[in-house]
Amino acid sequence: MKTIETLESNVRAYSRSFPAVFNGARGSIMFTEGGRKVIDFLSGAGTLNYGHNNQQIKAAISDYLESDGVVHGLDMATPAKVEFMETFSSVILRERNLSYRFQFTGPTGANAVEAALKLSRKITGRHNVISFTNGYHGQSLGATAASGNRFYRKASGIPLSGTTFMPYDGYLGSSYSPADYVRKVLMDESSGTDLPAAILVETVQGEGGINVAGKEWLQSMQALAKEVGAIFIVDDIQMGCGRTGEFFSFEFAALSPDIVVMSKSLSGYGLPLSMLLIKEAIDAWEPGEHTGTFRGNNLALVSGKAALDLYWRNQTFSQQIQRLGAFMRRRLDAIAHQHGNEFAVRGRGMVCGFDCKTSEIAEATSRRAFVKGLIIERCGPTDQVVKFLPALTIAEETLGQGLDIFEESLTETLKLARPS
Repeated sequence: MKTIETLESNVRAYSRSFPAVFNGARGSIMFTEGGRKVIDFLSGAGTLNYGHNNQQIKAAISDYLESDGVVHGLDMATPAKVEFMETFSSVILRERNLSYRFQFTGPTGANAVEAALKLSRKITGRHNVISFTNGYHGQSLGATAASGNRFYRKASGIPLSGTTFMPYDGYLGSSYSPADYVRKVLMDESSGTDLPAAILVETVQGEGGINVAGKEWLQSMQALAKEVGAIFIVDDIQMGCGRTGEFFSFEFAALSPDIVVMSKSLSGYGLPLSMLLIKEAIDAWEPGEHTGTFRGNNLALVSGKAALDLYWRNQTFSQQIQRLGAFMRRRLDAIAHQHGNEFAVRGRGMVCGFDCKTSEIAEATSRRAFVKGLIIERCGPTDQVVKFLPALTIAEETLGQGLDIFEESLTETLKLARPS
């Protein structure tokens, strides 16, 4: 770690939370240079839904490299691109009665968010974007402007404009309807809020604290976007590709977004790949109007297709995710109940948040868990929520072992924090 501490910028984060040099990984286990085996409940911040070094996906990448297939070719046509789009269309879109065009953006989720906002403003001729409290969409300027956390916003160093924040589902408490509030503001000619180019929403807010939106609220946001002539965008960067139990996180609400933003586990192997799914009627780009060097990483398209072939040609994998997610939720609910229900558990599918109420408890628990052999991240406005993002392919036994470590770590933390 001395080289990291000496040469890498102060901006580094994960190497501080998990101070070890990792020299290997397989499935849901990471290995350190010191010989430790650590269970991974972070999954590359959601980029590794199918685990580390998935052997079948790796084989597809190796075969492509051995064939001297095009690795980088800007946005030229390649067999890798054609096969990915054809497979995604048939396996994912047609099975869900969805129809979209593909736009491959720059390699990060933030690149895709920027493209979605830019296209929405071009289509509507408006500048304002409706985003939501506790939302997170990336750290480029446009994406940060649509993100709520003051820590990230302050780092921009300039005024962030073009976004109006509205209360997310549940933000005002159970006695208030945030959907009615948003509708009132947008329909009132004197509210002071400009009509939006887009309404940008996460169905589950990952970085914001694992806040889960309900079906009715999401449907009302989609309907409101249509009513006011705005583009309805779902940011499925972290919650897509099966994380909530179905391939898209919005399927349970029967939504049909105008634009879907995808990245993270889209490549199936942790390789950089981001894209927009755009309804044909709003594909208003001129050729080359939004461009970039690293669009449509061919290796990532190969691995992404392999993941679709392996896991999404029938319902078996989705059912497995839901079964493991229910197991994880039962365990976490039991842990919360054991401590008098002073903690809250939230989530859908295989993403859960354990709200420790204070950042001190969450930080000490995650730090202690790493010492015991578990990598687990925090999220929420003050990092007070422990976030569970295990690989969707994790063995139930390994999942249980990780949950045992979390429970032990929390119990020890609470004993030290509240001595008898």
